[in-house]
Amino acid sequence: MSQATQPPVALVTGGAQGIGLGITQLLLNQGWRVAIADMNTAAGAALQDTLPQFHESFIFLPCNVCQEREVERSVAATLDYFGRLDGLINNAGIAHPYSGPVEDLALSDWNHWICTNLTGYFLMAKHTIRHLRAAQGAIVNISSVRALQSEPDSEAYAASKGGVVGLTHALAMSLGPAVRVNCISPGWIDVSALKHPPKESHLSPVDHAQHPVGRVGQAQDIAEMVYFLLSDKAGFITGQNIVVDGGMGRKMIYEE
Repeated sequence: MSQATQPPVALVTGGAQGIGLGITQLLLNQGWRVAIADMNTAAGAALQDTLPQFHESFIFLPCNVCQEREVERSVAATLDYFGRLDGLINNAGIAHPYSGPVEDLALSDWNHWICTNLTGYFLMAKHTIRHLRAAQGAIVNISSVRALQSEPDSEAYAASKGGVVGLTHALAMSLGPAVRVNCISPGWIDVSALKHPPKESHLSPVDHAQHPVGRVGQAQDIAEMVYFLLSDKAGFITGQNIVVDGGMGRKMIYEE
């Protein structure tokens, strides 16, 4: 089979659980092959049971995206195994947004948030660009609505996610027209069932009612947008940050 007729290949960072696993599952169901780069080796080992029907269509690559050599090895392993790369989904990150009062925030903790949530995206882009250019591929970065609005004591997380939005449009200008680069900013997404191990969801009717669409988001909501942005149907879209939050960020809230 020639490369032109082979299924496309995506590299998904943080793809072994949470939103990343939702993205992985949807891409596999759509016929893509997936390299999953994740530092959670226990979650990676569980993928053989989670995705048994796709055992020949994905590989798990232990990877800390803060370490450039590990990023290089993951990209090389993807190319060695699949022979091509069509899409990069930068998703790995520290999901917990609260770092405490800024005057108590240790520089080492700040650096850890920035490295994982932002520098890792840069490193993955740096080492995949050559292959994505060859495939006329695409990059999708996962940011957060917290890049646009905040709660107290979340400076490191907000700064890292805001940086992802900026990195996205800068890369789009540098890499076009060969490679399109876009960003998704998820709102409240319930990933309880996609954790390792899975957790029970404790959402209330009030939680769902806060959203104009009437429900909290699911990982598939983000995965569907990723799939669209990777596809030729999004061929006229680059440099954009697309908010997927059920309308919650547009809702005015008055305290009485």
